[in-house]
Amino acid sequence: MQPLTLRLPATSANLGPGFDALGLAMSLYLNIEAREAEETTIRATGRNADLVASLDRNLMLTTYRELAPQAPHLSLTVHNEIPLGMGCGSSAAALLAGVQLANHFGQLGLTPQQVLEEACVREGHPDNVAACFHGGMTVSSMQGREVTTATFGQGLPWRLLLALPTASLATEKARALLPATYSRADAVENIQATALLVAAFAQGRPELLAAATRDRLHQPYRSDACPLLPVLLPLAGTPDFYAVTLSGAGPSVLLLTNESASKAALLAAICKCADNQDLEVVETAIHNQ
Repeated sequence: MQPLTLRLPATSANLGPGFDALGLAMSLYLNIEAREAEETTIRATGRNADLVASLDRNLMLTTYRELAPQAPHLSLTVHNEIPLGMGCGSSAAALLAGVQLANHFGQLGLTPQQVLEEACVREGHPDNVAACFHGGMTVSSMQGREVTTATFGQGLPWRLLLALPTASLATEKARALLPATYSRADAVENIQATALLVAAFAQGRPELLAAATRDRLHQPYRSDACPLLPVLLPLAGTPDFYAVTLSGAGPSVLLLTNESASKAALLAAICKCADNQDLEVVETAIHNQ
C-alpha cells in the first residue's frame, strides 16, 4: 500500500469560557510517516520521544488496531512537537492519527466527516479534535455521533505563548475537580463571554479578548492544580497581553499577545509574574490550514 504522511496540529480548547465547545489550532505538530511493515515499529524524535515511541498504551496504535484489526503492521517515523499531558491536544492528535491510519491501511472507506466523528466519539468531546481537524478557531457541537463545526480566524496574526510547568496533569483528574452543577449567574456570564469570544476571533478584535476569556465554569476550580494560572491571569488586558487562559484542562497556560510586541519584554513580564516558578515558554501561532 502507498505510504501515508500526516501532520496534526496542537490545540488549545476552552479558551476560558468555551468549555467543550471552542478549540484553537496551534502551529506545533505531530508529524507522522507511515508505511506497511512486517512488524510494528515507531522511531520517534522531538518532545517526549520515549513515550511517543512506546508500543504499549499507545493511543494512536490502540485506535488503529481497534478500528482495523486486520490491517497490516506499520513502520512509523514520528516527530512530535506537542507537549504531552499539558492541555495542548496531544490525545486529539493521536486519536485523529489512529483513525486516519486505520482508514488508509485498513481501507475502511471513511469520509473526512466520519474520520472526524470517530475521533470525537473516542475523545468524548469535540473541541480539541475538531480544531485539530479543521485548523483555526473551530466551534463544535456534538449530538450523539453527529459533529457540527464552524471554523474562522485563520488569518489572525496574534502571537501565542504557551507557559508550560514542569508537571503534567491528567485530563481525568482535571475534570474531577469540577462541580456537578452551576448557578444561573455563572452560566449566563459564560454564555455572554463565549459569544463575545467568537466575535473577537471572527472580527479580529483583540481588544475584546480580555473580557471575552473570563470564565466561571472551570478555571476557578482548577487553579490549585494549575498554579501558573492564578499568577499569570493578571496579565490579561495589560499592554500587549490580549488574554490569558488555561490551555484545555491545564496545567499549561495560553497567552494571546500582540504580534508586534518585543518577545523579550513579554517573556520578562511572564517570568516576573511567575515568581520563580519553573516553567518553559513556547512561542507558536494560529495554525491556518
